[in-house]
Amino acid sequence: GVGGVAVIVETMTDNVNRTVGEVRHAFSKHGGNLGTSGSVAYLFSKRGEIVFNDLSLEDSVMEVALEAGADDIENDGESLLVITSPAAFGAVVDALLAAELKPDNMEVTMSPSTTADIDNIDDAQKVLKMIDMLEDLDDVQEVYTNVNFSDDVMAQLDAWFVIEFIKQIGYDSWSSYPIFFN
Repeated sequence: GVGGVAVIVETMTDNVNRTVGEVRHAFSKHGGNLGTSGSVAYLFSKRGEIVFNDLSLEDSVMEVALEAGADDIENDGESLLVITSPAAFGAVVDALLAAELKPDNMEVTMSPSTTADIDNIDDAQKVLKMIDMLEDLDDVQEVYTNVNFSDDVMAQLDAWFVIEFIKQIGYDSWSSYPIFFN
C-alpha cells in the first residue's frame, strides 16, 4: 500500500479472476500494489480482542478471562483489552458474559505486529480511499491494515471528511450549508 502500509483483503468469490482484477484495480488506482497471496500475512496475527471501556472492572475481567483461557490483558489507561486465541475466543466471551461482565466491543481480527506511520494528509487520503474502494467490492469480506495516522493527520482528516460529506450531499460551498439553531 501507500507509504509502506500493509493490507490484507479477505474475499469470498465464485470467480477468482474477477475478484483479483477488482482488488488489483483498487490498489493501483490509489498508489498501492497487489502482492502475491500471503505476502504480508507475516505482519499480522489472528487473535480475539475483547474491549472493556470501564477500567474499574480490571480485577474481575482479569480473573474471569484468564481462568477461561485468555492469553493476555492489556490496560492502556483508557480501556482494557482481553487478548485470546481464535479458538478460545468464544469460551472467554461466554465466561465474561456469564459473570455479567459485558464487553464494549469484541471481535476476532488480524492484529498487526508493526504499524506503518502516515504523517501527511495526501498519503492518508489515498489509504482511506483505497480501503473504502476495497470494502465496497461485493466479494470482499474484510480489510485489515497496519496503518497508524499521526494526531496532526487525524485532525486534518476530520476536516476532510466534513468537506467530503458536504460534497456527497450536494452542497458545493460552505455558505449554502444549512445551519439550524435552537
